[in-house]
Amino acid sequence: MSTCSTLSRELDEPVAGTAATARTWLLLEQPGPWGAKALTSSHLDPALGRALEAAARGTGMRIALIRRAGRHADCRVPAARRVYVAHTVPGNVWLHAATVTDPERLLDLDFAALGRGEPESFGAALGGGPHRGDPLALVCTNGKRDRCCALLGRPLAAELAASGAEGVWEVTHLGGHRFSPTVLVLPYGYAYGRAEAHAVKGVLHGAREGRIVVEGCRGNSAWERPGQAAELAVRRAAGEYAAEALSVARTDGAGPRWEVTVVHADGRRWLVEVAQGASLPPRPESCGPVLGSPARMDVVDVREVTVAALAS
Repeated sequence: MSTCSTLSRELDEPVAGTAATARTWLLLEQPGPWGAKALTSSHLDPALGRALEAAARGTGMRIALIRRAGRHADCRVPAARRVYVAHTVPGNVWLHAATVTDPERLLDLDFAALGRGEPESFGAALGGGPHRGDPLALVCTNGKRDRCCALLGRPLAAELAASGAEGVWEVTHLGGHRFSPTVLVLPYGYAYGRAEAHAVKGVLHGAREGRIVVEGCRGNSAWERPGQAAELAVRRAAGEYAAEALSVARTDGAGPRWEVTVVHADGRRWLVEVAQGASLPPRPESCGPVLGSPARMDVVDVREVTVAALAS
């Protein structure tokens, strides 16, 4: 059976610069089935889902539902749910957790402040605090969005959970179905495509030690797509894998060409030229009959520069 993910793999479509963008992620545990737009088509009250979407709009936050790997029975009896919030901007990376029985309490959060990287309202509203466990591995499994996510994501989530990997959750939507199975690792916010269990375990081991694995990496959700591609290119060029070592300071220009300034915590900086191209030949971006030419971020040049050179 041909799927969008098999075609993407066969055509060797690059994954860098394809991650969903969000400075802050808010995750709510919701058992049971999910529809294509899970916040309003699951066993979560759709009115609450719409209110959460409205509250997060324009704040840099992205909300997703999570559930444990395995069967998805939901008797709809109120029960304790895990809630996580993670900020992914280097220099201010954090992951907090809480347990709630009434998900409407999430509306008491200060969404704008959380989007800016200020976690105080999470503790005040939900009694949450810093997450003390292992990094989270969020595996997209929502077959109502795309069948590849169910066909490839659910077995991956189950294998990771069965192996004893901590922090494994199924998640509603990470974008990029054609790169299934897709995984987001928090707190650092790096996404991965065409993921396999042994590789994800290596990513989680690295995250526990504050390191980033670049193989199979789609990018850091804190940055827009040109910045994602540029930062990964600098990591490869400089051999820099410390999680919070690099930041995207600015992006100049407009599509289809940008100049991205990537800075190191030690003061070094690079100018990275990124060009948007089209993935050819045409292929479906999701499973279905519609063909397209998905945008790709191609790094044209990586140049380390001095402060004096920038001033001239």
